[in-house]
Amino acid sequence: MSGVIARARTPVTAALREIQAPVADRLEEVVAAMREILVAELPLIGSVTDHLLRMRGKMFRPTLTLLASAVEERPQPRAVTAAAVVELMHLATLVHDDSVDHSVLRRGLPTVNSLFSHQVSVIMGDYLYSRALSALVGLADLELLRILTNVSNELTIGEMRQLAALDRLGSSEEDYLTTIRCKTAVLLAGACEIGAVSGAARYRNALAVYGDRLGMAFQIADDILDYVEDSGTTGKPSGLDLRERKVTLPLIAALRTMTAAQRSRVDAFFAREDPDDDAGVADMVEIVVDAGGIDYARRRGAEFALQAEAALAALPPTPARTSLLEAVGYVMERRS
Repeated sequence: MSGVIARARTPVTAALREIQAPVADRLEEVVAAMREILVAELPLIGSVTDHLLRMRGKMFRPTLTLLASAVEERPQPRAVTAAAVVELMHLATLVHDDSVDHSVLRRGLPTVNSLFSHQVSVIMGDYLYSRALSALVGLADLELLRILTNVSNELTIGEMRQLAALDRLGSSEEDYLTTIRCKTAVLLAGACEIGAVSGAARYRNALAVYGDRLGMAFQIADDILDYVEDSGTTGKPSGLDLRERKVTLPLIAALRTMTAAQRSRVDAFFAREDPDDDAGVADMVEIVVDAGGIDYARRRGAEFALQAEAALAALPPTPARTSLLEAVGYVMERRS
């Protein structure tokens, strides 16, 4: 296994700051661009926008866009707008997800649906998408628009795939991988691809592959966290996916090896109508761990991480490439 994944590292938050270092000044420009794009046409929109920008998180996706644009150390100014659009699309997915899941907290702050209403949440998610695409139109670059409208379409399909799953315990690993590619990896791939188009076009395909594999590793790592980290670390209740009856890779893998008695307990848990049953969630976590589901998911995540690293092999040895390589380790080792 490569050094990026296996070696000991500094704390994850410090590692992210190191990754962002080559583009740190431009990240500040991205935040300013987001504010400019989200013009407050109504007081309510302004209030929601202010709240969203407070809970925007680590700016990981726009970081990827800026780094991808800088792999030849000559990014174009439009990379900042492209990065802002990526983060707005990401925020839109979070707003919609929180509304669908009736979540009350996101990154330790109230969600839009809990602070305002579900109606405001749905409409604001749509507004974020429309303003993001309008900003792309303003760049008069059909290729950037094509890439991110396709991303928007795939994100929607991913959400619908998840909602349409009737027999959740019957989901296969292939089903899961298809869903997370649509829900997560497609946006990271798009973030890297539009970055390349905005500064390093000849590496466009390599960076798109890198973003896709990084996104797959990212989501698998996130799904593992739901089983192994407590709420004090993640900022959300431990076992949230289980409480919402979401079947992710650790459970899918565990279902293949668990005993009949364990499977009976899993079936009973998913048949209940009390998703906040702490004892039931703890029991499911124990079963998944004992059946090897966590170990299997970690191995699959590491495979995607290695593929992400390999996709960077052709890039020149610039600070941006180094940060993209380090981002693989960050994704695998993060705790939130």
